[in-house]
Amino acid sequence: MENGKKIYFASDFHLGVPSYESSLEREKKVVKWLESIRVDASEIYLVGDIFDFWFEYKTAVPRGFVRLLGKIAEITDAGIPIHFFTGNHDMWTFDYLEKECGVKVYRNPIKIEYNGKKFFIGHGDGLGPGENSYKILKGIFASKLCQWAFARLHPNLGIGIANLWSRRSRISNAGYDEIFHGEEKEILVSFCKNELKKSHFDYFIFGHRHLILDITVGENSRYINLGEWVTNPTYAVFDAKEIKLLPFY
Repeated sequence: MENGKKIYFASDFHLGVPSYESSLEREKKVVKWLESIRVDASEIYLVGDIFDFWFEYKTAVPRGFVRLLGKIAEITDAGIPIHFFTGNHDMWTFDYLEKECGVKVYRNPIKIEYNGKKFFIGHGDGLGPGENSYKILKGIFASKLCQWAFARLHPNLGIGIANLWSRRSRISNAGYDEIFHGEEKEILVSFCKNELKKSHFDYFIFGHRHLILDITVGENSRYINLGEWVTNPTYAVFDAKEIKLLPFY
């Protein structure tokens, strides 16, 4: 990393829900955040569920999000890498964002080192023990057959069905409130501790849980959960020495 440069992390923007108006307001906030960090960003990680739904047809993509996509393209054109992780809501991302916006797309967690610090980065869905029914469902949605079948639907119908489904997601509900049940019941905490038995990581960076968490999971090892932007916009920044979770107003 260059002196004075930083690496930024954010996840779970869930653009598209719960309404057009609120999503547009959130999108503008995300764009404002990206503009504010580009001055000292060496790299930017968008760690899943950026869109509450995304599916790419060969000649069509979901309507909207032009402000975000334009800003991402502007930043990557300026030579700042943006790493885009698919989440459980936007796993049907294929090559559009790479070709048109210049991001690097990841479908699985990655392991990477910066300034002697080892990072394990991923959206966080389907990791750790349990969640067997979800893992089966994810496998179905990730299959080429399922993607081929959905692509046979006209975009008006396919995206319409997906938008109805999105509005039933937990983050779309008016009374939504994610609950922390304690470290011993957090699946991702268990996952981190199991990974540490194999290899040391200084930081585990995940989204998915919609909670702002900074938990010590081992000696000199922390699990950072990035929260979500629907109710409480938060991001993480690594300044080559340490990582911090910060709110964005």
